[in-house]
Amino acid sequence: MAKGVIGQSLMKITERPPVVFVRGEGSWLIDREGNRFLDFVQGWAVNCLGHCPPEIVRTISAQAQTLINASPAFYTDRMLELADKIADCSCIDRVFFANSGAEANEGAIKLARKWGALHRDGAFEIITTENAFHGRTLATMSASGKPQWEPLFEPKGSGFVKVPFNDLGAIERALNSRTVAIMLEPIQGEAGVVPASRDFLVGVRELSRRTGVLLILDEIQTGIGRTGKAFAYEHAGIEPDILTLGKGLGGGVPLAALGAKEFVCCFAPGEQGGTFNGNALLTAVGSAVLDAVMRPSFLEEVARKGDLLKNRLSDLSTRLGEGEVRGEGLLIGWVLTRADAGRVVQNAFKRGLLLNAPRQNILRFMPALNVSVDEIEKMLSILEAAMAES
Repeated sequence: MAKGVIGQSLMKITERPPVVFVRGEGSWLIDREGNRFLDFVQGWAVNCLGHCPPEIVRTISAQAQTLINASPAFYTDRMLELADKIADCSCIDRVFFANSGAEANEGAIKLARKWGALHRDGAFEIITTENAFHGRTLATMSASGKPQWEPLFEPKGSGFVKVPFNDLGAIERALNSRTVAIMLEPIQGEAGVVPASRDFLVGVRELSRRTGVLLILDEIQTGIGRTGKAFAYEHAGIEPDILTLGKGLGGGVPLAALGAKEFVCCFAPGEQGGTFNGNALLTAVGSAVLDAVMRPSFLEEVARKGDLLKNRLSDLSTRLGEGEVRGEGLLIGWVLTRADAGRVVQNAFKRGLLLNAPRQNILRFMPALNVSVDEIEKMLSILEAAMAES
């Protein structure tokens, strides 16, 4: 292997551009040559307060001087504090902390199946949707609906029945005595920011209650203020039985959560756990993130800036003859009917703008929730230039 090649000791799992980032400031990343990049990816909606926000920096510094990890076999004050805060601002009663969204979703699958074993005559099947993304563990890949994953890592987990997204009739037809839960994303992020309709979510909630199966909402990407409300389920006026959170919950550190209504919580000791889960350092950060996101007017500002971004992108799309702009809050997708999204991302990168293309015809925008209007306008200016070159 050639010496001096960037990343030569890393296992290759994705294509990365030949830059090395060394610093982050709000909506900006800086590489080791001092070049600045406007970041509208933010770790795939992870850095909800931007790079190195003061409240997280202060929290990590202070908490690291008192307690980092006491083992999940014990309570810590930070673990209890964050669990209470999540329960207070959401519809769920109890929380299990994890390190990644995939781990939280894996826990949701286990919890639903344990509940089915106890209360639904051993029911175990979970209805999921085509083009869904729930993680990269074997179980969560099995639950996901990405066509390109179908032949990989066989045999994957069984017991997942996939139906078209936003098709209530398909879910109803898939229900049977083996069904224990329906698992959905309120907005399919990896599919290209495809929102579930309000009628669909309301219908699924009514159907699940009527038939006695659980509703699991995967809010790994949409939760913690991303859509302009604390949780995306609020837009539809429904409540899930099981809720998974991640990404923005840690504001940049590895933190996720599995939450559930009291009647679903049925794990016995030893059935669920994790060496680092719920440690004091990360849950302290999660608490600081929630304090910031739940401040008066914060979510209103997210919704306002989301509307601005959506409207300005729609104007640009009309001028350029491109397609639909969709999403909620600061999770926006732009369907390109003429330009190649991957090439737009490359051209934008050359101009100092970081964008994401989950599909070859879709751009996804996931800026920090506290992105400024000036930064939105700067992004749009760079984007239009990048589109002209594509």
